[in-house]
Amino acid sequence: MPRFVTLRQRLAHVFAATLLALAALISVGLTARADGPFTIAITPVFLRLDAAAVAESRARALGLDVDIKLWTLHLHFAWSAIPMAVLSPASTKPAGALL
Repeated sequence: MPRFVTLRQRLAHVFAATLLALAALISVGLTARADGPFTIAITPVFLRLDAAAVAESRARALGLDVDIKLWTLHLHFAWSAIPMAVLSPASTKPAGALL
């Protein structure tokens, strides 16, 4: 009697293989040279308050900048624990303050 692989087992194998391939791709990208065809750069950002960042609503604190380069494709992702662009003077006033 042939042993049939259930759909759940097959999906688990595909998920595990995808997870392993993703981990390998990330580790290769993180350890690659900066001028290589595929690189991943992660830069911590403690505080960004320069004039250009404030003008473009990119001011943030305690965040990460992630740059991914794949040949001519360049992706940039910025994450912040404290996005300062959403803080307006009105939102920083106490609740009972008069306008």
